Amino acid sequence: MDLEQIEKLVEIIEKSTLTEITVEEGNLKINLKRENNSEIQNVQKNIERKTEIVEEPDEESFITSPIVGTFYSAASPETPAFVRVGDTVKKGQPVCIVEAMKLMNEINCDFDCEIEAVLVSNEQKVEYGQPLFRVKKI
Repeated sequence: MDLEQIEKLVEIIEKSTLTEITVEEGNLKINLKRENNSEIQNVQKNIERKTEIVEEPDEESFITSPIVGTFYSAASPETPAFVRVGDTVKKGQPVCIVEAMKLMNEINCDFDCEIEAVLVSNEQKVEYGQPLFRVKKI
């Protein structure tokens, strides 16, 4: 989420009857609460000051789980893992499987990247939005 999107959130709450809005994107969570106009302006100033901290260095990003389920690094116990640390992954390439309700859901990468770390273990339960891989976009 960039500064322009955050400013749009502030404008939405200023122009509406909303008293509170919470937005989550990846590991970033923003909660805006209207008590009076001066507080909203203070939030906007604080957001502008903290924008540099929020930005991730070296295009570091995460591949997250789109569903709740069980993580599998390979299609079967006999086959090698879809990806390992150091692998280069192309957009659309499968990186793992998340089983939910006895359905095997192949998780594909949304962008070209390099796998920097696998953040979960094989057969581990995962939550919606939980980071599975730390990657560097290329």
